[in-house]
Amino acid sequence: MKIAFQMDPIGNVDINADSSFRLAEEAQARGHSLFYYSPDQLAYQEGRVTARGQDMKVQRVEGNPAVLGQMREVDLSEFDVIWLRQDPPFDMHYITSTHLLDRVSDLTLVVNDPFWVRNFPEKLLVLDFPDLMPATTIARDLETIRAFKDKHGDVILKPLYGNGGAGVFKLTQNDSNLSSLHELFTGFSREPLIVQQFLPDVSKGDKRVILVEGEAVGAINRVPAAGETRSNMHVGGRPEKVGLTDRDLEICARIGPLLKEKGQIFVGIDVIGDYLTEINVTSPTGIQELERFDGVNIAAKVWEAIEARRA
Repeated sequence: MKIAFQMDPIGNVDINADSSFRLAEEAQARGHSLFYYSPDQLAYQEGRVTARGQDMKVQRVEGNPAVLGQMREVDLSEFDVIWLRQDPPFDMHYITSTHLLDRVSDLTLVVNDPFWVRNFPEKLLVLDFPDLMPATTIARDLETIRAFKDKHGDVILKPLYGNGGAGVFKLTQNDSNLSSLHELFTGFSREPLIVQQFLPDVSKGDKRVILVEGEAVGAINRVPAAGETRSNMHVGGRPEKVGLTDRDLEICARIGPLLKEKGQIFVGIDVIGDYLTEINVTSPTGIQELERFDGVNIAAKVWEAIEARRA
């Protein structure tokens, strides 16, 4: 098959951690041809959805993860699969790319389905399952957020469309910084904030469960660094081997059918203790860590699902 990857700069990836690199590596091993372009090179031109990019061969070489061909323009409808793999933030740039890729989704398989990526941002889809998640409020109004904090004591405050642990604050019951943080966030963004009841179990780790076609295929535990609340690996979280609990499987059984129905082939959910906190559909990570811990080819499972859909 002809595979196109819409992703952030390939030259910057960590070959031992990046999930997009691992997916490309597995595709290449299966005999598929690869094409790479950045989101900035996606375009609509007089009825065609095009991209300027390069043919790509990936290689597991530190500092040189890909050999790229000459820059050329392609019609994306000619590809068998397009991977929507750029990282958030989930802003208007990201949303526009989903609208453009929608226009070729009847002709090629876009993974994950861009229509539902646009309608399933990480911290909003989880609202469909209120019994699975911690107490949560989404608001821009300071008094609404303050009332939630007064009710629940220790809380987590973060941007609704943030990623990678950026801008995540733990506020204790007696913390007096809420007004200042609200002023800071609302001063540079028109977006709401999300505030959630703090879960002490985060000290034991924030579990990333990977689902393929709605089925759980494994999990890794991300443990916060000393003195940190955030467990994201971008900010020093340590990945550890972990198994799936009955509660994890219960959560996956609840959300899996919807993910499969809506074309969300590769998804990573976040679970703290017994609670589901995020459903990541934009650019989930964790494949390489899980493969090392469990000795299972997760990338192959993803491609088997894609190949079955194409067939």
